[in-house]
Amino acid sequence: MANTKSAIKRIEIAERNRLRNKSYKSAVKTLMKRYLSAVDDYATTLSSESRSKVEQSMSAAYSKIDKAVKRGVLHSNNGARKKARLARALKRVEARDGATPSEAATS
Repeated sequence: MANTKSAIKRIEIAERNRLRNKSYKSAVKTLMKRYLSAVDDYATTLSSESRSKVEQSMSAAYSKIDKAVKRGVLHSNNGARKKARLARALKRVEARDGATPSEAATS
């Protein structure tokens, strides 16, 4: 147990930061799962409506990842790896179906 006032304060700050970091990481994971499920839906239907849902969920996930990196919750390489994983999932669907991103958006 901490004996000094500064050590007690550091424990309180560490706990506060832990909870903040936990909420950011949880939100990132949730948004990534939503995006990946939207990509799966897009892979089955290939409609412009599902494509717009994919783009909205990608934007939300990218935004949350960037904010987590900016606040020091995630390392910059970790954030870049997560974003690359999301982009790769969509590229696989588009490559498999032979559609380029612009063609898929107009169909």
